[in-house]
Parts: sequence; C-alpha cells; structure tokens
Amino acid sequence: MEEIKKTIKDIFYFVDPDIKVDFQSEEKGVFCINLKMKDPQVLIGEKGQTLLEIERLLKIVVRKKIKEPLFINLDINDYKKRKADYLKELALEAAEEVSLTGTEKKFPPMSAFERRIIHITLVERNDIVTESIGEEEERRVLIKKK
Repeated sequence: MEEIKKTIKDIFYFVDPDIKVDFQSEEKGVFCINLKMKDPQVLIGEKGQTLLEIERLLKIVVRKKIKEPLFINLDINDYKKRKADYLKELALEAAEEVSLTGTEKKFPPMSAFERRIIHITLVERNDIVTESIGEEEERRVLIKKK
C-alpha cells in the first residue's frame, strides 16, 4: 500500500506540487483518494469527465504496479461527494412527485456513476420503479409508478 500511495502522490506532484493527496480508506480491493487543490476544475473537467478519465488511468497504472485487482475511487475537493448528495436529493424529490402524480419522470442523460446513485437511492421504495433507458451518451434514468 505504501508503494501505491507514493506512486499516486508522485503522479499528482507533477500536475501541481501544491495538491494535497488524502487517502481516506484502504479496504481490501478499494482505495479512496481525495485531492485538495486550488483550481479543481482543471482536473474535474466538464460534468466530471476528466476526473473519471484520471481515475481510470490511475487504476491502470496502479494495477500494473501491484498486479492484482484494485478499485480506485478518486474525488477532487469532494466533487463526487457533493454531486452524489445532490443527485440523492433530486431522486427523492422526483420519486415523491411520481408517487403523487403518477406521471413518469425522465432525467437528462447521465453517466453510469450518476445513474447508479439514483437507482441505489430509490431501490427501497415500493411505490415506484427506476430503470435506465437510452443508449450510450443518451442513457438516462426513468422513474415510474409501480
């Protein structure tokens, strides 16, 4: 694990020497990292796309070093956490609306990460159902009455 930490710190040091790398958990097979930096948008990108690509590249680099499966969850200035909290609230509000009115609710196209948050948030509800519809970049969540 120390070798992984050093590798990750070295990678981000080259991006910006002032980035603070915080390793939040080291469960078996899962490595959570939160970066703190002054200008996070550079590494987050539009709709978090750059962040997801950096996370994917980190997985490749680290897996080559340790030669075993490892899931890396990278966040920058708590962007993904705030995004998840927002999506959970949005999902709960939409579910209430669908439950009361009976009218289906379609979300705009979302990444798999975003759709998963909505599905997980509403999985316990027995009055509505969620499903992903559409293809590729147009994939979105639909909430409808059961």
